[in-house]
Amino acid sequence: MACFQRYVFLSLLLQAILFLNNHTAKCDDEEDNLLQGINSYRVGLNLTALTKNEKAECLAEEIADQFKDQPCTNTTGSNTVPGTESQFSNYPSLLAKCHLNVTTTRDGMIMPACVPDLVPSLVLSNFTKSQYSLYLNDTKYTGAGIGSDKNWIVAVLTTNTPEGNYMPGDSTSPGFKLMLNYHTLFLLTGFFLLL
Repeated sequence: MACFQRYVFLSLLLQAILFLNNHTAKCDDEEDNLLQGINSYRVGLNLTALTKNEKAECLAEEIADQFKDQPCTNTTGSNTVPGTESQFSNYPSLLAKCHLNVTTTRDGMIMPACVPDLVPSLVLSNFTKSQYSLYLNDTKYTGAGIGSDKNWIVAVLTTNTPEGNYMPGDSTSPGFKLMLNYHTLFLLTGFFLLL
């Protein structure tokens, strides 16, 4: 009987973990779709595709989180906000959360947009058919990080210079978080099997 109870508990625990991982997949899909769309746009202009930058993605997520409760005020689904850094008194702490500093982000570009329900075609056009296209057309940008929260999506462009490379890698990466989830599941499973 105790073995059956452990089996049921472990099954429920596994389902809960899988549900949490699938819950974040929707945001990841929106972000991946935007990066793929931007890269298709750039390739169509004979520019190189942008590489994914984990630190820029972290900052994009933090900024999207700051915008999430602001309404979309434009009925066309477009609401871009230039000069994003100056809008947050806590900008240095947003950088710190992602293990960044001003000297390695100076040449980057932060581009937020608000699109109700983050409809993929509207999201892409908010970047490729707006003032943001000037930056997407610029060869100095080589990488990108994208984050979203509610109706807001933020793209952060990076360069390959020390002043804009956002120093990619480490514990903020999705691969690290996924590995941490599996290690936690493994430890919990071992713990309950010992009971």
